[in-house]
Amino acid sequence: MGEDRFWDKMADRYARQPIADEAAYQTKLQVTRAYLRPDMDVLEFGCGTGGTAILHAPHVRYITAIDFSEGMLEIARSKAASAEVDNLTFVRADITSLAAPDASFDVILGLSILHLLADKDVVIAKVFRLLKPGGLFISSTTCIGDTMGLFKLIAPLGKALGLLPQLDVMTTPELVGSLTGAGFSIEHQWQPGRGKAVFIVARAGSAPAVLPALAGKRTA
Repeated sequence: MGEDRFWDKMADRYARQPIADEAAYQTKLQVTRAYLRPDMDVLEFGCGTGGTAILHAPHVRYITAIDFSEGMLEIARSKAASAEVDNLTFVRADITSLAAPDASFDVILGLSILHLLADKDVVIAKVFRLLKPGGLFISSTTCIGDTMGLFKLIAPLGKALGLLPQLDVMTTPELVGSLTGAGFSIEHQWQPGRGKAVFIVARAGSAPAVLPALAGKRTA
């Protein structure tokens, strides 16, 4: 099953699920907003049903939010219309093929998405190039490898059977290494508890990262 079809099937159920850790989510929103300014252009990739983009929209100039699941985006657009948010666009797109010039965004959000990619290093390098020098990449990532390393053996079978999405069973050091290797410096790193998602604010340096070859891999 393609990744887009997997998430299209999950869209309604995903939209109905409560946030697993509301206190942690609110902390992440608060930390993120401390970096946002009214003149900023923001990109969120893997935006899902759009809740976070809608909440951040009043604090920036414009948000472009992308996802490759049209089912997720339909829900997101409906939520944005109900909230009367007009500085936000939801677009069906893949971050690796997004047609945007380098240095287009002040902030890029990748929330609950890096561990669902076929090649996070390709995506992190693309994020670096899309950011203005000194721009921020804010991510929240489940590092399954920290607590369930054996899941590396289970994840491919689950994906083949259509029971699991694409999963990168990474560790926190591997994630941090990917970010710093691409040219980011870590400004803020927080984890609300063992096994919880790792929240990172990373700043792009002035020199562009070298974009790895796509090698035919599909990413979100």
